[in-house]
Amino acid sequence: MQELKSAYAVFADGACRGNPGPGAWGVMIQDALGEVILKSSGVDVPTTNNKMELEGVIRGLKGLIEKWIEDGTSDRLSPVFVYSDSKYVTEGISSWVAGWKNRGWKKADGKEPENIVLWKELDMLKSQFETIQFIWVKGHAGHPQNELCDQMCNLALDEAGF
Repeated sequence: MQELKSAYAVFADGACRGNPGPGAWGVMIQDALGEVILKSSGVDVPTTNNKMELEGVIRGLKGLIEKWIEDGTSDRLSPVFVYSDSKYVTEGISSWVAGWKNRGWKKADGKEPENIVLWKELDMLKSQFETIQFIWVKGHAGHPQNELCDQMCNLALDEAGF
């Protein structure tokens, strides 16, 4: 993990019981001191794992912006590090989206990317931050914040009866 100075860390995960099936997202945000400033999760039915991974990151970035508005601060210049165990998310936003945009939101084969509405929303949110970096972490490998987000997903699904 990057050393946090005047930075924020967004940890997000998504899960699905069946793919497609009932799914959940979980997100936690820490400030530069490691203090948790937001923990949230939610359920969607029916959905896919990739949608929930995207939704977790989107909810995290929206939550961070909402927190700044609520606090009357604007830390838009502070670096934001987004941690996800989904290469679909980290590679997608870091590499694929630019090409899709250059081709009118089409893939190289001319087809529309899956989950385009979520990708467009994530791209718009990304543009709200001066410095933002998306970092892949190995899932289910003992990364404490990733494990917590995974637990939040499973708890949300359990509580919803899935």
